[in-house]
Amino acid sequence: MTDNTKHNTDSDDTAVETDGGVAASHEPSEYLDTEVNIFNPSTPFMRDHLRLIWGLFVVWAIVVFGPVTATYLAPDLMSSITVLGFPLHYLLTAVAAPFGALVLSGVYAYKRDALDGKYGVDHTAGEAANTEATAVDGGVEQR
Repeated sequence: MTDNTKHNTDSDDTAVETDGGVAASHEPSEYLDTEVNIFNPSTPFMRDHLRLIWGLFVVWAIVVFGPVTATYLAPDLMSSITVLGFPLHYLLTAVAAPFGALVLSGVYAYKRDALDGKYGVDHTAGEAANTEATAVDGGVEQR
């Protein structure tokens, strides 16, 4: 297996050591181009974003798998309670879990926009520079 911790520059044998994805200092950087290390985020933006992702993941797991787990642990109770003419386990699994996942998607989008605004991340910066016509096959048309 090859050694991927050094990158050669040009044709000389000068090697550059990588930092393993962790910045040595926390100076302002281009947040969208920085490598993410989920166990030790290198920037405050990444720390806040990963905190948001993990928090919403835990809520998603409870919303989606909670009704199924509750039905497994207490099937008689979940089947005996009726809401709007449906057993509780059916209503929670068929309606509440998918709706909860959809709501969590909206919450993530809202929180991510707020996070981008807090750290000044602009997603439109690269769009103005790329004004070349795109060919049908995805490449750039030759003029």
